[in-house]
Amino acid sequence: MKKIIILIFSFILIYTSAFSAGSDGGSSSKVKKLSSYDSAVNKIKKAKKYEKKGKDKKAKKTYKEALKYLYKANKEKPADPDTLNYLGFANRKVDNLKDAEIYYLMGLEINPNHVGINEYLGELYVITNRMDLAQKRLAVLMNCNCKEFDELKAVIDGKKESKY
Repeated sequence: MKKIIILIFSFILIYTSAFSAGSDGGSSSKVKKLSSYDSAVNKIKKAKKYEKKGKDKKAKKTYKEALKYLYKANKEKPADPDTLNYLGFANRKVDNLKDAEIYYLMGLEINPNHVGINEYLGELYVITNRMDLAQKRLAVLMNCNCKEFDELKAVIDGKKESKY
């Protein structure tokens, strides 16, 4: 019995020291590091949850954290419409409306039919009282058969508030 306890204790010591020394313990599995873009998307999802709970300060802080990842993602892979869309979205959420518009417009230059950009830019136009431009974004989404059309239409019609 004493030999078994010593054997178990020795195994535990060897096993834990292997991991504390930075080894993977002989295991070939590695933890995959998220890309800057994926990290930003996770932050944005988290911020949206804070918004739904009415925790606006936490949401704004989390959007600012997302922006750091998005700027990095944009350097790693420039001219990606999805990154530009989120750069516009996160900037809008932290009240950088001019920057938001710039990123949305850059994204539309690359992909004029990007559904997310057209919706969010339309919402920005509603927020800034440029309804004619919001209507143009809605017209682009007219035949997309997507929820983004319905959401932008509701914001334009005043049935849904665009919460920055």
